[in-house]
Amino acid sequence: MTTSAAGQSPRRAAAAEPFGLLRQPREVLFGTGQRAAVPSIVASLGKRVSIVTDERMTQDAFYHELREGLVAAGVTDVSVFDRTEPDLPLRTIDAAVGRIRAQRPDVLIGLGGGSCMDLAKVVAVLLTHGGSTRDYYGEFAVPGPTLPVVAIPTTAGTGSEVTPVAVLSDPDLTMKVGISSPHLIPYAAVVDPALTHSCPPGLTASVGADALAHVVESFTAIRHPATPGLSRERVFVGKGELTDQYALHGIELIGRSLRAAVDGGPGADTARSEMMMAALCGGFALGTAGTAAAHAFQYPVGAMTHTPHGVGVGVLLPYVMAFNGSRRPQEMARIAELLGVDAGANPTAAAVRAVADLLAAVKIPATLKDLGVRRDDLDTVAEQGLRAKRLVENNPVHLGPEEARELVENAFTGRLL
Repeated sequence: MTTSAAGQSPRRAAAAEPFGLLRQPREVLFGTGQRAAVPSIVASLGKRVSIVTDERMTQDAFYHELREGLVAAGVTDVSVFDRTEPDLPLRTIDAAVGRIRAQRPDVLIGLGGGSCMDLAKVVAVLLTHGGSTRDYYGEFAVPGPTLPVVAIPTTAGTGSEVTPVAVLSDPDLTMKVGISSPHLIPYAAVVDPALTHSCPPGLTASVGADALAHVVESFTAIRHPATPGLSRERVFVGKGELTDQYALHGIELIGRSLRAAVDGGPGADTARSEMMMAALCGGFALGTAGTAAAHAFQYPVGAMTHTPHGVGVGVLLPYVMAFNGSRRPQEMARIAELLGVDAGANPTAAAVRAVADLLAAVKIPATLKDLGVRRDDLDTVAEQGLRAKRLVENNPVHLGPEEARELVENAFTGRLL
């Protein structure tokens, strides 16, 4: 085997080279008041529109403002599916497809939290390519472009408005499953922080914890060798130079704004705007780099305890950081710094404590036991978490059965460091 001038093999040299990849919507609008641009964006894509949302959103003033704006922009047919359920069960997808197919829409609007936007993505796939939802589980199973989706988030957390993934619940499986494809990325995302102003403190905290997990896990993810085929072999390609920039900005914003957004006192509107930007950054980062072990083990934990997704990943995140710290000391030092803590001689401990303290401040529970997981459940959590291969393989430190069991044991007992 030939070597480079530095004495490295070509494979090793290539792995050390800077690598970056971004997959994003064609248009992203961010800012208070930008929701007013939605009708003109939608009208440029077609005249028949279906809004995918939930019943709560149809009571919101913006929903009625949106419908009126669409008609004024020349959209001739506006329909709505407002029965989106949390965690997106298959029955909801089937009901939505049955209702929306009859409308023959040119474009879909996903309005609401992550489940609403994910439902719009999956419906777009099924209306375009047919088949059943199960045909598209995993990565790269969507064969081509879909109906365009315009995503409008109303919570600051999931980042689904810019990601290539939709997460759903299958009753025949014991945990959530994902559909991952660049073709799922919405055509446009309109991110207006004012739409989050009515979110209650508990929801703000939960989705904020999810956003924090997105930026931390994408920033500390595995770094794959930068082969020319990497972007075609994986939807989520691991840590990269471009996604790191989004992750770092998101960590900084969350560090200074999550508490204020949850507390709702003076300055809350500014804090909510920064959290909305942080969630968007998290979507950009995870949509290419991917998330890792905290999300993997949340899947079975969420199924067992029926706790919100963001709460589950928030509980697990500090323990996963502690597990991964030896492989990512520089990243841990940077996380600590951005959260206002001196990294000192032990950057992992500093970063873990900073994240744990921030989550505790917004009342995210400290352990899996606090969520209702029983000690007898830990073997199941470890085993089923390892089945989320795309997430486990994205972790910077190898996770086998022994490591997984130790990690969830620590998260159950509260042993951080």
